[in-house]
This record gives sequence, structure tokens and C-alpha cells, in this order.
Amino acid sequence: MIRQLSLTAAAAVLAASPVLADTYVIDKSHSDASFLIRHMMSKVRGQFTDYAGTITVDPAKPESASVEFTVKTASIDTANDNRDKDLRSANFFDVEKFPEITFKSTKIKATAKDKYDVTGTLTMRGVSKEVTLPVQFLGFGKDPWGNDKAGFSIDFTLNRKDFGLVWNKTLDTGGVLLGDEVWVSINLETAKKKETAAN
Repeated sequence: MIRQLSLTAAAAVLAASPVLADTYVIDKSHSDASFLIRHMMSKVRGQFTDYAGTITVDPAKPESASVEFTVKTASIDTANDNRDKDLRSANFFDVEKFPEITFKSTKIKATAKDKYDVTGTLTMRGVSKEVTLPVQFLGFGKDPWGNDKAGFSIDFTLNRKDFGLVWNKTLDTGGVLLGDEVWVSINLETAKKKETAAN
């Protein structure tokens, strides 16, 4: 009876133990967060240069992973100073009032080999919405210095008006200056966070 109780207690402790998972942080020198939006008859590309994020994953249980991603809106860069100033203003991102875009995952579902639907809360310009992002896992590996790396690629579209980015201008010839649909591309090389030595 005592042995059976001991085994039951041990099983309960194991069940309550946290899943052993590794945390990977974004390596910005080998990553990018860019977007594309229609402007009249063409498309304009831009990027955010200041962002950070973590991906916590157990390689044996990828669907238990969690993702957090933060973008500093003031870091928007479309290679045009006047346009970037306007994008930082209240017409668009209103960076003084809304300095960050954030995403935090709530659910991950495998859809194919190395492909996942990552559902979570995306907050932009004070508006929070549940979105599902298609993520392609590009694999684990080590760089020439022995550091553990993992790669991810995300391509999706969103409607900017859903997040309060509604400014536009009607053209004299018909139509509007800007499209509503934004194409977003995020490519991430991440590095496994090293454990700090205990004191």
C-alpha cells in the first residue's frame, strides 16, 4: 500500500512538472519585419527596424510552443523621411500614443510538415484582435561558433482599417491613394537563450 501511494505521488509530481522547453530570442542582425501596401498604381515597401521577441518551444511538442513579439512603431522606415514622419503621426501609427505593436500566442496547430497556424492576440494602435498567422518552421541548427539557432518565416495579409489605420485620400481621377490590404513578411533567425549560472 505504501509503495502504491509513493508511485501515485511520484506520478502526480511528474504530471505537475513544467514542460522542459527552450527559449529562443530574435537575432535582429539576421531577421527582418517588412510590409507592402498599394500606393496608387504601384506598391510601397517598408520595414520596422526595432523589434524583439521570444519563442519558447519543446522540440518534442511543437504545438505547446508560445510566441511573443513586440515592434517599436517609431522604427518604421520606408526610405523616405517625409513619409516616415507622416506614418509616425496621428494620421497613421500615432507613435507617441501607441509606441508598440504586440503579438502574443494563445494556440498553435500543426497544418503540414513544418507548418503551423499560430493563433494569438495582435494589438496595434490600441486595437486588439485575434488573428491566426501561418508560420513555417525552417529548422534547428548550429552556427559556426556552436550557438543553437532556429528559423521561422511568416507571410500574411491584414486590413489596416481593422486596427484603426483609416486615413486615406480620394483621387481626382477616381479611386484612393492607399490600399486597405497590407502584405506582411517576417523572417526570423533566433538564438537559443543561454542559461545563466546559478550563484
